[in-house]
Amino acid sequence: MRRRSFVRMTGLAVAVVVAVGALYQLPASLFGRPGYPARPAAETAAVTEGGVPVRPVDPGDFGDRSSATPARPLPAITYPARGTGKYGVLPGNSAVIGRSGRLFTFRLAVEGGIDGVDRTAFAQFVRATYGAPPGWASGGQYRFRQVGPGEEADFTLMLVTPATRDLVCGDGYDRYTSCRIGDRVVLNVARWAHGIPNYGASLTAYRQYMINHETGHRLGRGHELCPGPGRPAPVMQQQTLGLHGCTPYSWPYRDGVRYKGRLGQYDDPIPR
Repeated sequence: MRRRSFVRMTGLAVAVVVAVGALYQLPASLFGRPGYPARPAAETAAVTEGGVPVRPVDPGDFGDRSSATPARPLPAITYPARGTGKYGVLPGNSAVIGRSGRLFTFRLAVEGGIDGVDRTAFAQFVRATYGAPPGWASGGQYRFRQVGPGEEADFTLMLVTPATRDLVCGDGYDRYTSCRIGDRVVLNVARWAHGIPNYGASLTAYRQYMINHETGHRLGRGHELCPGPGRPAPVMQQQTLGLHGCTPYSWPYRDGVRYKGRLGQYDDPIPR
């Protein structure tokens, strides 16, 4: 799209083994692939990862927790207008998300200069969003698996600073929305940290929307319109720029059925 558009995972009897991702400069070829900018890009739900139930909670809640200690204040997400242009690629995860359909491998990358984002929780949140009951993997059409540094991937989901967003998306000055271009799913850290004004749903829901909307473009989906006043907005509607009478909705499926509107997009201005 031209304009675009974590959560601490509480596992029930699950142990998560995590390695530390090394700072890694993405290959130049990732920034030279042909592709077309897409304009921007939910509620929490019980999901499974590796067959074990996990429950997404507030994605900002990344501080260490213990039943014997009180909750500690969480670090704020901070970032410069323009990051380093180098990326920390997160360790992979062998679990395949989804039961059937085309397998998409993806890597996760966070731009240098972004602080306060727990990388482990970020990865868990993305995987849980793909695997949620109304997520992209639920319809039997797509499966996902996260790969790590040096591994081939069908796409890279990148968390970047606002100015880097413009550089990667290549569609002029914006710094507000997210985008998908070629095999890059680009999330603007400003939206990840703050959401948008008057969205009408939680920051957790907005982050799920960001992931699902921009990933939807990578899956070949175009923009859609609000199907009617008071109805949930399709995930492929540019909810970042306006709901047009719809209510926020973060997911591609609803009640087990693909939920969508008519193809099209609104001529909404980008906030400055």
